[in-house]
Amino acid sequence: MTDDAKLAAQSTVSASGRVAGDAGAVAAEAMRRRRRRRLLTYAGRLLTLALIVGGWQVLTDVKIVDAFFFGSPIGIVNRLVDWAEHGTAYGSLWEQIWITIEEALLGFLAGVASGVIFGVALGEFRYLADVLGPYIKVVNALPRIVLGSIFIIWLGLGMSSKVVLAAVLVFFVVFFNAFQGVRDVDRNLVANARILGASRLQITRHVVLPSALTWIIASLHVSLGFSIIGAIVGEFLGAQKGLGLVIATAQNTFDANGVFAAMLVIGILALSAEALMAQLERRLLSWRPPSSAEIADAAVT
Repeated sequence: MTDDAKLAAQSTVSASGRVAGDAGAVAAEAMRRRRRRRLLTYAGRLLTLALIVGGWQVLTDVKIVDAFFFGSPIGIVNRLVDWAEHGTAYGSLWEQIWITIEEALLGFLAGVASGVIFGVALGEFRYLADVLGPYIKVVNALPRIVLGSIFIIWLGLGMSSKVVLAAVLVFFVVFFNAFQGVRDVDRNLVANARILGASRLQITRHVVLPSALTWIIASLHVSLGFSIIGAIVGEFLGAQKGLGLVIATAQNTFDANGVFAAMLVIGILALSAEALMAQLERRLLSWRPPSSAEIADAAVT
């Protein structure tokens, strides 16, 4: 090898090393930036919580806000501790929580299954959508509290009426998203599948459902919260156990701390369910390439 060739090879190696070093430095800086932003986000959340809770407690201590009507953070914590140690008027606090979770989960599963089935069916068959569309819109327009009262009359104060109400709330959210997702499927993909000899069932399974899955998954975040709302509203209207009944009892006895304590438990359940749903969404949509918005969010966070 000549001297010129050796010098060229050495310069190429050194240039490659500099490029690799620059790439490593950029990656390390991006990692530090993400960590710093994450810490600032958590700090901002904690500061906001401290301001709200601390300000609330101070206002009740100096009698600017009447703790009898508005409760207080210390009173809410004491109520939760009392429920955890001695139970509620209807049994253990954990039993009330589990009953509400069970009603919400059963309603969620039933509502998602029926919403997907009807949404895909009406999206695929236009005649069926034209016939049933007005009836679905009428039922969706009815106030949910009216439906809850009807279900209690039909099914009683047990779990069934709460599950059905939660399922109805979930159904409409999932149905409209599944219906729109099916209508937005690329017709060229459907035509190509037909040219290749695919049956209607195969087209629905391998083309329509995967294309509409993004719409369906997006509806699950909202519908999960609606399932909890349906269970709580049903219990509030009439029940034998559950967090909604605990809230109704606290309201009837002017126990503001009890109302806020039950609401706090419901909020924790909703946040936990949302975190689990986010994990499920990442698994179900792992095949999908990230959108430009997701790439930008990942770069920032």
